[in-house]
Amino acid sequence: MSQRNTLVRSMHDVGLAAWFGGSLMGAVGLNGGTAAARDPKERLRLSSIGWAKWAPVQLGAMVIHGIGGIGLILGNKERLKNQPESRTNTNVKLALTGAAIATSFYSGLVGKKMAEHADEGGSGVTEPSATSSKSLASAQKQQKVLQWLIPLFTLGMVILAAQQGEQQRPVAGWLQNSKLGWLSRG
Repeated sequence: MSQRNTLVRSMHDVGLAAWFGGSLMGAVGLNGGTAAARDPKERLRLSSIGWAKWAPVQLGAMVIHGIGGIGLILGNKERLKNQPESRTNTNVKLALTGAAIATSFYSGLVGKKMAEHADEGGSGVTEPSATSSKSLASAQKQQKVLQWLIPLFTLGMVILAAQQGEQQRPVAGWLQNSKLGWLSRG
């Protein structure tokens, strides 16, 4: 028996899309663009302002995605109980979600430390200069990795969500309703 989960599926997908897209744009566009500022102090200051403006939107996207994900799990209890591949997919996706959440929050803490040292400037947003303090240099080196882990983890979640959608498709029903229906008949 098929059921529709349009609202929670939309929350799941829109939240994930915003989380993935915003993080990727921030790493490529915001950090890449502000790294081109002529004044090294402006690089960190402007990047920090941009990330601070994005943080509430990202948090909202994470919450909306989470609510949608919980709704999908509850709406698919029977399928998860009876389909080992769906259970495995869900467990892997939950692990990636946890990693993405932890990385997002840790990146925010590292970004805050970078903002506190913005007056020191940098060769780039995630590249320390010769005059950067050890604290700033450490934060920048960490952020250089973190900024790519978030889109990587969320991309994995997008792929697993697509796979879950494919797992729900009834193959025999598709064959019977298609022009190739004769293949499914004996």
